[in-house]
Amino acid sequence: MIKNYFSYYSQKYASKWLVLGIDLTIVLLTFFATYFIRFNFTLGFDINQFLFQIPFLLVIATFSFLVIGSFKSVIRHTGFTDVVNLFKSVSLMSLLSIVFVLFNRITNIIPEFTIPLSIIVTHALLSFVTLSASRLLFKMTYNYLKCKLVSSKRVLIYGAGESGIITYNALVSNLSSRFNVVGFIDDDVKKNGKSINGVPIFSKNKVTKGYIESNAIDEIVVASQTIDSNRLLNLIDSLIDLNVKIAKVPPIEKWINGELSAKQIKQVQIEDLLGRAPIEIDNPNLLNEFNGETILVTGAAGSIGSELVKQLANFDVKKLILVDQAESALYDLQQDLKQNGKEHYIAIVADIRDGLRVDSIFQENKPTMVFHAAAYKHVPLMEKSPYEAIKINVNGTKILADTASRYDVKKFVFVSTDKAVNPTSVMGATKRMAEMYISCLQKESKTKFITTRFGNVLGSNGSVIPLFKKQIENGGPLTLTHKDITRYFMTIPEASQLVLEAGTMGKGGEIFIFDMGESVKIYDLAKNMIKLSGLRFPEDIDIEISGLRPGEKLYEELLANGENTLSTYHKKIMISKTRELEYSKIKSEIEELCITNRFQNNNIVMKMKNLIPEYKSNNSDYEKFDKRVQIYKKVRGLSEERSDKNYINL
Repeated sequence: MIKNYFSYYSQKYASKWLVLGIDLTIVLLTFFATYFIRFNFTLGFDINQFLFQIPFLLVIATFSFLVIGSFKSVIRHTGFTDVVNLFKSVSLMSLLSIVFVLFNRITNIIPEFTIPLSIIVTHALLSFVTLSASRLLFKMTYNYLKCKLVSSKRVLIYGAGESGIITYNALVSNLSSRFNVVGFIDDDVKKNGKSINGVPIFSKNKVTKGYIESNAIDEIVVASQTIDSNRLLNLIDSLIDLNVKIAKVPPIEKWINGELSAKQIKQVQIEDLLGRAPIEIDNPNLLNEFNGETILVTGAAGSIGSELVKQLANFDVKKLILVDQAESALYDLQQDLKQNGKEHYIAIVADIRDGLRVDSIFQENKPTMVFHAAAYKHVPLMEKSPYEAIKINVNGTKILADTASRYDVKKFVFVSTDKAVNPTSVMGATKRMAEMYISCLQKESKTKFITTRFGNVLGSNGSVIPLFKKQIENGGPLTLTHKDITRYFMTIPEASQLVLEAGTMGKGGEIFIFDMGESVKIYDLAKNMIKLSGLRFPEDIDIEISGLRPGEKLYEELLANGENTLSTYHKKIMISKTRELEYSKIKSEIEELCITNRFQNNNIVMKMKNLIPEYKSNNSDYEKFDKRVQIYKKVRGLSEERSDKNYINL
């Protein structure tokens, strides 16, 4: 019950008038103490004169405190600024007292009234010290009782630098949750043995299982802004057996109005351990690029599409047209935009395979830019349904691109994938065909067609990380297709920023790729996720190897055979220099493939392999066609050679 009462009343702020009354009482008591000290700790001073001076002092002190407003601060959160305000109040009180006493001596307005100047100066010093000490004493008492009577988290802060101090202040001043900072951990040996606000600083070596248990540590907050992913991973490895949670302070640029809130401190996420710094794009040209534009986004309710919409909504666009066939997801996106006060948008449920519907959308809304993110992307599912993959990824892109070209849209940005590079799956091959088609269309269109290639997107629908999280919640095991499989990763905001940047810098016909650092071994990723969940591998959760799925690659690539790159003004963004295509021939063959071979999977795959020489199936039923295609090409090459010879003989 005591805890409940303390928790309730600690939320109530003491009346500022009560604080003013206490401050004035302290001023009067220190005034008496000044006389008492001045006369050698005796009452050998004129008591009547002293009582005559008290009303004057009370008026002057009240006026000073009201002018400066030092009594308005929340006492339990007293800081340096509050102490400065106290100093200003006491200084003003003393100055006014001295001026009045000197003026009275000259004019004799109040006969026989005076205060010795030494008393005024001494009283000012004693008042300032006592007022400051009273606030500090109250704050210390409050914090002590809060930790003793109210349940609180006992935490250690990793990093005793500026960010660590800010983190400390954010934790101890938080109202919704109670934190008791037990100590700071820092790698700098020069700081060991010192303290911050009475909280000791020590090295990581001291944080043992015995220390954690004896001090009942609940959580370790990583406040260091300079810690890299490898050091963070090593820290997690060293602490994982200590049964404590590990949280991380977000980067400074994500603090709200430059200030850190305890609510922003979250548990370490797998994104923090990717092995590279987040890629950031800061291009002022984006503001001008999208200003006043009518922008259509397909797949607007998907992972990439919805983030694109949210970022575009922050620009001064004329109108956003959100197209998706997923009704519920599109409705959710619409509600998010409404709640954030965004108005210039229209949500349309439509299928991009429906040419007439797409044409009517363009005719009615007249978009000036298109961001095409709609696609089928699940490799094993598309391996079983090549016709559906062609229908959406190729024919849907073709219909959209043709319509954009017909309506003279300024720019068309196509979201592709690294699986389109040397494809081993139907899904990857269809995305490569879509790239090829818009490259062909670029030769005869005023529209600027631009392609962006992504790695895997963290947190997207179907991504490995949400799958692992769900498996961990269910108690495991984590399923992995191969122990050596690797992938490139980026966050959804990074991927969306790349699309916007490509839309700005693209001149038409380019394929933009990301310098995504080193690829990540999924087996290591799985083990790290188990550790971040506070569990142990393999004791608590194991990892099972299930074997590569149909069409799945062991590792992904960003460049196809015969491709190299050109640099751009952003060091992390490059342009793929693709091999030359027989544009008119390939365009006509893709168009033919989109309208024939209905449900004939084998014929579809054979034609794709003829169109894409680098398409080699992996762990798939369609591997048998790779040899046939090679034989076909050899026979075709011989027949063409014979035709040429016959032509020469003629």
